[in-house]
Amino acid sequence: MTSIIHVNLAQDSYKIVSAAGCLDNLGALIASTHTQSRDLGRSVIVVSNPIIFRHYGLRVINSLEAAGFTVNSCILPAGERHKTLASVEKIYNTALKHRLERSDTLVALGGGVIGDITGFAAATWLRGINLVQVPTSLLAMVDSAVGGKTGVNHPQGKNLIGAFHQPRLVAIDPEVLSTLPAREFRAGLAEVIKYGVIWDAALFYHLEAATNLSQLRFLRPELLQLVIERSCKAKANIVEQDEKESSLRALLNYGHTIGHAIESLTYYRQFKHGEAVALGMLAASEIAVASGTWSRTEAKKLLALIQKAGLPTAIPAELDVSAIVKALSLDKKVKNGKVRFILPVKIGEAFITDQVSPEIVTQALHRLRSLTVEQNSLSALDLLPA
Repeated sequence: MTSIIHVNLAQDSYKIVSAAGCLDNLGALIASTHTQSRDLGRSVIVVSNPIIFRHYGLRVINSLEAAGFTVNSCILPAGERHKTLASVEKIYNTALKHRLERSDTLVALGGGVIGDITGFAAATWLRGINLVQVPTSLLAMVDSAVGGKTGVNHPQGKNLIGAFHQPRLVAIDPEVLSTLPAREFRAGLAEVIKYGVIWDAALFYHLEAATNLSQLRFLRPELLQLVIERSCKAKANIVEQDEKESSLRALLNYGHTIGHAIESLTYYRQFKHGEAVALGMLAASEIAVASGTWSRTEAKKLLALIQKAGLPTAIPAELDVSAIVKALSLDKKVKNGKVRFILPVKIGEAFITDQVSPEIVTQALHRLRSLTVEQNSLSALDLLPA
């Protein structure tokens, strides 16, 4: 089954194509995006990491070459800690070596890290060249590959260096999730849950009705398709209304304000991005309850769903709460010196506010630390077969 979602923007509109086996048709998909005003050139550099490239690199290259493209590759180390300007420079060097022109294309074959790095390189090489996103993780499929946010981390904060640069195409092949580690799959579900809380109540209830979400094998194919399609549609709808995050698009940062602080303080080694976002969503939930904007009943529903997805639900004891609060001041969403939070109102609706005191944030974080549920430990789940 092929799903096509159009992201309609004032400029640089594009399609999200989701279809089983579409990796083998990638060259034709890219070639079909050529128009009189938008030439994708004939030279392509595929950017990936060693693990993903070993699984899918040859299929992608064969497909591109069969469509007449000249293809080279740039392989970057895997992991969030390599989401740096040094990795971007490696792409620049490869682009220079192979004389990429402004009409040529970078293909990001990988998860969110590869997509963000490659996107930033595409945004800045020759002041902007073409980008095609081929996400291979659930998180990238439902979130980071869509919307045009690109960037890398600074040692003091996540995604502080970046640019908006829309892809020319997003090609999603759900079959590649079969090689995704179970922990990475769970991390992606955090972003799916986010959409359910801030925008799509029906998606939240579909997830709530599932018996087990902690591994891909527990999701029926039709539920997986629904998860990808509704998540992409939610993000597309928001981005169409606010491409550069002047207002509405900030809702997509639900869970990310505190989540990014946790990632930064643990040097991007202890938590996957989605795991940190899950903790951030729960912290925002506690802040919303304390602020009177969201009921304890719905907060419990969110906690139960995050538990069902096998995601962490408690701040580790060794992570200092005051350090998290201090790190929030470096968040890229700070405006006029005030930290902006996205707080839920009800399932499917949230709002943006900068009227949250450090004291309320501190209390919320301490409450999360006190939660002692079995799902706080990742180790038992990591031992389960994928």
